[in-house]
Amino acid sequence: MQTDAAAAFAAAQAQYKQTFEKHLANGVNFMSDQVWIDPEVEIAPGATILPGCILRGNTKIGAGCVVGPNSLLENTELGDDSTFNASQAYDSRLGAGNKIGPYTHIRPNTVTGPGVHLGAYVETKNSGLGQGTTVSHLTYIGDSDVGEYCNFGCGTVTSNYDGEAKHRCKIGDFVFLGCNTNLIAPVTVGDGAYTAAGSTITGEVPAGALAIARSRQTNKDGWAEKKLGAYIAKKKKLKEQQPK
Repeated sequence: MQTDAAAAFAAAQAQYKQTFEKHLANGVNFMSDQVWIDPEVEIAPGATILPGCILRGNTKIGAGCVVGPNSLLENTELGDDSTFNASQAYDSRLGAGNKIGPYTHIRPNTVTGPGVHLGAYVETKNSGLGQGTTVSHLTYIGDSDVGEYCNFGCGTVTSNYDGEAKHRCKIGDFVFLGCNTNLIAPVTVGDGAYTAAGSTITGEVPAGALAIARSRQTNKDGWAEKKLGAYIAKKKKLKEQQPK
C-alpha cells in the first residue's frame, strides 16, 4: 500500500520531469538531471544549470548565467552573464555580470548592481551594493548602503545590531575598507575614503580621508622569550624524540 509520503514524492517527480523537459526544450543547458526546479522558475535560453542546484519560487535566471554546482536560489533574480557557484540566495536581486561564490550566503533584500563580486564566506542582508563593488572573502554586510567600485578587505564587518535595534551603514563610492575593519552602525564613510586595517570605526569618515582607529604598537623586549621558554623547550624535546 502506497503511503502519503510516497504518493507525494511520485507526484513531485512527475511535475519535476515536466518542468525539466520544458527548460531543456527551451535551450537551457544541463549536464545532469540531478537538480530541482519549481514550476514557476524562469530560466533564459542559453543559461547553464550545473548538478546539485535547487531553484525555488519566483527565481529568474538570466541569459548566459552559469549556476552551480550545488547552489540554491529562492525568490531571487540573477542578472545576465552572472556566475553563481556553490552558494545560497533568498529573496534578492542580483545584477548582470555578478560573480558569486563559492560559499556566499545572500540573505533577503540584498540588491546588487552590475559587475559585483561576492566571494568565499561573504554574507549579505538587507543591503544594496553598487556597480563593480568587490567583496572577496570573510565579510558581513548587513543593513548597509554601499556605493560603486568599493573594495572590502578580508574580515570587514558592519556591526549593525546594538542589542536593541538594527542600524544602517552608508558607504560612498570608491571606498577602500582595510582588512578587519569594524563599522559600528550608524556610520557614514564618504566617497573615496580609506580605513586602515584593523580599525573600529565609530564616527563619520569624510570623503577622501584615511580613518585610523587602532592603538599604536608597543613592543616589550624579552617578554615573549620569558613567557614561552618552557613551551619551546617542551616542543623541541618532542621533535628530538620523533623518528628520523
